[in-house]
Amino acid sequence: MSDQTTRPAMTGGCQCGAVRYALYSEPTHASICHCRMCQKAFGNYFAALTGVPNRDLVWTKGAPGTFRSSEAVERGFCRECGTPLTFRYVEQDRICVSIGSLDEPGRIRPEIQYGVESRLPAFATLHVLEGERTEDYATPADLEKMKSRQHPDHD
Repeated sequence: MSDQTTRPAMTGGCQCGAVRYALYSEPTHASICHCRMCQKAFGNYFAALTGVPNRDLVWTKGAPGTFRSSEAVERGFCRECGTPLTFRYVEQDRICVSIGSLDEPGRIRPEIQYGVESRLPAFATLHVLEGERTEDYATPADLEKMKSRQHPDHD
């Protein structure tokens, strides 16, 4: 880590709170990856990632499980709730965190897309789909049942 006496640049963790981390430098090179491995790892259209040098990520609570998805890549996730947390090329001095696992994901803006040969056709039209706020279609009783059990976006 660059300087343990400084305040983290950002923090994050899984949805159940079993695994938490701190980034001790501003994450850079934010991206989304459409490759099939990322689609499967995230259970989604793509993986959104940003990263720091290995030394600048510190696990502050728990530790992730890991899965070596190829000879080149290791992925970290929470063993309790399954949240995808990290992506790392094993031969590089950089680790990426999933943007969605950050406590303030809105601070990060993706800069590039990778694996576009696997981009799903629906991705091109997502921005034109109509949208509804949850409060517009859920009853007060439904909203009460939907109350989050997830760990709050802070330590």
